Amino acid sequence: MLKKIAALLAVGLLATTGSAFAETLINGAGATFPYPLYSKWFSEYAKIDKEVKFNYQSIGSGGGIKQITAQTVDFGASDKFLSDEELKGAPGKLLHIPTVMGAVVVTYNIPGAPKGLKLRSDDIANIFLGKITKWNDSRIADDNPGVKLPDKPIIVVHRSDGSGTTSIFTDYLTNISKEWSGKVGKGASVKWPVGLGGKGNEGVAGQIKTTENSLGYVELAYAVENKLAYATLMNKEGVFVEPAIKSITAAAAGAVKHMPADYRISLVNQPGKETYPIVGFTWLLVYEQQKDKVKGKKLSEFLTWSLHNGQKMAAPLLYAPLPESVGKMVEKTIKGIKY
Repeated sequence: MLKKIAALLAVGLLATTGSAFAETLINGAGATFPYPLYSKWFSEYAKIDKEVKFNYQSIGSGGGIKQITAQTVDFGASDKFLSDEELKGAPGKLLHIPTVMGAVVVTYNIPGAPKGLKLRSDDIANIFLGKITKWNDSRIADDNPGVKLPDKPIIVVHRSDGSGTTSIFTDYLTNISKEWSGKVGKGASVKWPVGLGGKGNEGVAGQIKTTENSLGYVELAYAVENKLAYATLMNKEGVFVEPAIKSITAAAAGAVKHMPADYRISLVNQPGKETYPIVGFTWLLVYEQQKDKVKGKKLSEFLTWSLHNGQKMAAPLLYAPLPESVGKMVEKTIKGIKY
């Protein structure tokens, strides 16, 4: 009898030990833009499916694109959609899975200045072109009566790494400034006319926080988290609009009516009086044909969860949920993942 009990205990111990090592590790890398939300998602999902663990490296969209193309991770993350050439360079069909929308804000550190400094699109372009160099320049001061702007140089801060946030921001600058379009252009990395570099949204936010009279661009959540002031921007309709869930969502209203099947679409400088002008989707990059059946199944289940339960967590972290029509499209795309 004792032998039977010992044998049963041994089997039970083996089963327990076996299950402890049955955890599926899914590796991802890329965008810093959605990192605050993705961290929350991965943490919450671990409570639902205890057999899966996510390891995500927040290294910038450029790094995420490189790693998913090289197949050194199970998914990439980017706020920049891949070009036709980049897609052709991948060893299989890469899907863009939009997760949420976010705003890129122009943030600044001016001692004594309030949040919500009003900036026109031309002024932003001219600051990053190095043509507006002082905070008390009349082009800024005239739109901000009553605000004491210092007679100090504007210290420009930009990303130093390949960045989807940069892609969205330079897409906006290209859209609103012919000079910027001709001299610099858009992309995850550009040759900046002026400024200091910071790595990741974290790096830019850190530089601005510690540098008086600085100005740069980060995803909204990073500005709020670091208690940084950010500007109210003039949109396409000539209205000054603050970045908020409502104004981010408004940017997608017209664009989603013409949503391409692969979701590669820009949301910058969209029409509408309530529209914030610097908005973008952020995407997870996943191969349609998964090599590992277990990982493929787990990843698909997570993507489905993020499309439903995960969307509810977006707004509290200052990301806008996907429009309902886009969500329905994405659900079909996820179901098309093969494993």
